Amino acid sequence: MQKKAIILFSGGLDSTTCLAIAKSAGYSCYALSFDYGQKHEAELAHAKKLVQQFQVVEHRIVTMNLNGSALTDQDKTVLDYQGDNKIPNTYVPARNTVFLAVALGWAEVLGAFDIFFGANIVDYSGYPDCRPEYLRAFEKLADLATKAGVEGAHFKVHAPLIKMSKAEIIQEGVRLGIDYGMTVSCYRADSDGRACGKCDSCTYRKKGFSEAGVQDPTRYYA
Repeated sequence: MQKKAIILFSGGLDSTTCLAIAKSAGYSCYALSFDYGQKHEAELAHAKKLVQQFQVVEHRIVTMNLNGSALTDQDKTVLDYQGDNKIPNTYVPARNTVFLAVALGWAEVLGAFDIFFGANIVDYSGYPDCRPEYLRAFEKLADLATKAGVEGAHFKVHAPLIKMSKAEIIQEGVRLGIDYGMTVSCYRADSDGRACGKCDSCTYRKKGFSEAGVQDPTRYYA
């Protein structure tokens, strides 16, 4: 019987690559997306299409409201790429902890002990909840906080992209047959999923395609 895995899935470049990696590793994949009040909600429409392509066993979209970020708050603007080492205003307080906690609950119900998460620290915006030490700490929490963990099971948070550049991620995805034109990464994507080309996410994405030597399939409105 195939091992089951929960994939945190936004419909963006990184999470789609994670899904493809888990699928290629032989996991039976369950995709988990979140409608958390993000202004770039077009990513969810693309996520629904992508999970059909990857033939996941089940796709759940959990609705909640998270605030305190330019991604969610109408009175805050997503800035153009700044190029500094500061945590950007697109950081959503405790978002990944909330997402992983929901994934953990579903995983325990399913008897799945593998969670895939597209965290990356090389070519990324420096979010604190994407660091390796954070992921290891969450694994410890998972083992302490669940019946399965207390009874001897171990939950593993897989972050296969953690040390890869965006170019390396794209090259791996192309090798696995991903159509990146179906993914939405832009923090200011319009209702059709077209990208601004200027935010942090767009900047890293464009740079990745250029360095990977792969034609950028992203649709831009600017």
